[in-house]
Amino acid sequence: MAFTKKQKGDMTAQYENWLGESQALFVLEYVGLTMKEVDALRAKAREAGSEVHLVKNTLFSRALQNRGYTVPEFLEGTSLVGFAFNDPPALAKVFTDFIKGNETRKVKGGFLGKDLISDTQVKALADLPPLPVMRATLLGVISAPASKLVRTLAEPARSLAAVVKAYSEKAPVAA
Repeated sequence: MAFTKKQKGDMTAQYENWLGESQALFVLEYVGLTMKEVDALRAKAREAGSEVHLVKNTLFSRALQNRGYTVPEFLEGTSLVGFAFNDPPALAKVFTDFIKGNETRKVKGGFLGKDLISDTQVKALADLPPLPVMRATLLGVISAPASKLVRTLAEPARSLAAVVKAYSEKAPVAA
């Protein structure tokens, strides 16, 4: 299908917009996928706060260059690109789960920020815990010293209160 020059310019502008908004992007080879499978992948990506789009490689390469990215070698053949707007590990997990058990599908690589990453790095990124779990872990690490300090400061008073209570229960009441 031939596109007009205006349509190509609009597509390139849209690609640039997605590149500007995304924290990461991952490229999937989609040879032999049915539309139902692509729609299922898109739905899972939306749940992760991301989007998946079929791109024209030439126009997408032009958008990458305009945004200051290096054009990767793997951007050949059929490319389905996922744009991670919120949580890059979540989209990487969606992609790696999608390719499991099917040899015709493969993650070609991607970008984390503007840094080029390989398919193995995408898989390593998918192994990271989700963002809420990472935040909870970080909060626990940060709050642990403070809670330990509070326990340490409160312990002498608690010990003194226990001693006073023991003496009050032990002493006979004077009539």
